[in-house]
Amino acid sequence: MRSRPNKPSTRRRTILSALLAPVLVAVPLTIAAQASVPPPAAGWTTVWSDDFDGAGGSLPSSANWIVDTGHGYPGGPGNWGTGEIQNYTNSTSNLALDGAGNLRITPRRDGAGNWTSARIETQRSNFKPPSGGVLAIEGRIQMPNVTGNAALGYWPAFWALGQPYRGNYWNWPGIGEFDIMENVNGINSVWGVLHCGVNPGGPCNETSGIAGNRACPGSSCQSAFHTYRFEWDQSISPNQFRWYVDGQQFHSVSQGQLPADTWANMTNHAGYFILLNLAIGGAFPDALNGPTPRAETVPDRPMIVDYVAVSTKGGGTPPTTPPTTPPTTPPPGGGGSAYSTIQAESYTQQGGTGVETTTDSGGGQNLMQLANGDWAMYRSIDFSSSAAHQFSGRVASGASGGVSGLVEVRLDNRSNAPIGSFAIANTGGWQSWRTVPANIGAVTGVHDVYLTFTSGQPADFVNLNWFIFGH
Repeated sequence: MRSRPNKPSTRRRTILSALLAPVLVAVPLTIAAQASVPPPAAGWTTVWSDDFDGAGGSLPSSANWIVDTGHGYPGGPGNWGTGEIQNYTNSTSNLALDGAGNLRITPRRDGAGNWTSARIETQRSNFKPPSGGVLAIEGRIQMPNVTGNAALGYWPAFWALGQPYRGNYWNWPGIGEFDIMENVNGINSVWGVLHCGVNPGGPCNETSGIAGNRACPGSSCQSAFHTYRFEWDQSISPNQFRWYVDGQQFHSVSQGQLPADTWANMTNHAGYFILLNLAIGGAFPDALNGPTPRAETVPDRPMIVDYVAVSTKGGGTPPTTPPTTPPTTPPPGGGGSAYSTIQAESYTQQGGTGVETTTDSGGGQNLMQLANGDWAMYRSIDFSSSAAHQFSGRVASGASGGVSGLVEVRLDNRSNAPIGSFAIANTGGWQSWRTVPANIGAVTGVHDVYLTFTSGQPADFVNLNWFIFGH
């Protein structure tokens, strides 16, 4: 229920009305984190994790997380598309490690009644199952320890969005959204939701989505940590999505429930990025008691996150973590391995590009302010006999709001169809660098590689420092 314009859900209002009886406000508890991310079960492999160890009062790792700020993505829907009212900040007042192995996202309210909170998303956006395997996204979380009228407007969430949403903030819900844990208004219940298809209506009943919910086992969701888990299973036919709390399944959606094109649109792209946030107000909490928050809503009750981990089982090789720094010696302009970092300025031919000195790690130069129709060619890149399935580019953008575009990979001829691409919009500046991964069709042998830059606007939209392919 996170990233889109929303309307109150009559269905949810009916289901939840019985849960809204006033209850006493709980006193916040201090609950210890686990020592570390638990080892995966037999047959599973952890491919990414963060246990939020670090000095108290510090921000989470910038190598793992992007901190979202403001009331929406540049050029995207206002109020994050949900009607939530808080301003997201990068202040450690709202977002900080606690020094005991937890991340705390804490909503604050100033004397004028203005709310602030925090939202983060993973740098990686390629989380998906290996072909024929299973992906699991798991977090151990204590929801804000507040209930009753004091909790009206609280909306914590642990969720994932399809990679194509980055840079194009108007393609929801077709790119897919998995809400692993949602909660509103301090109710002792976890919601798992799938968003897909078109909005409004469509096969996923937008804007409500296909939802399931249940009370947290044992202790309430607000008073204790619980483990929330989502699995995407490609090892069975039809494929299946499953939601769990403390190992107990409470929701599932099968591939057979949805049209083939709907399933393909949300599963055939590069993958997903993970988000954690604590909103105040908005469509979901308002649908139950709206409008929220109220005068009696209390600030300062954090969502506490012990760890987040991603694991895979079976299938092919899981995606590797994109590198953040290039090697010191670039390959020559022409020839070279696809699996060594290729400096963008080492092209053999180009059209429309320029070069400037970069401030990115490793120094050197980058292709600058690329726009629709620009391209660069890299001759005789050797993919060997072991197929590449992934492409990662080191990019930055100072594009104005509403301007975005695609970085595309083509082989042997610039007019050939792309074998893969990723979208990019403003990253915070023309020298504000991030590594963006994308899945590509399997490639072996030696090819001329063309990078093409495509946008629906004529304005410059991206800088490129280097790129690399992976298995």
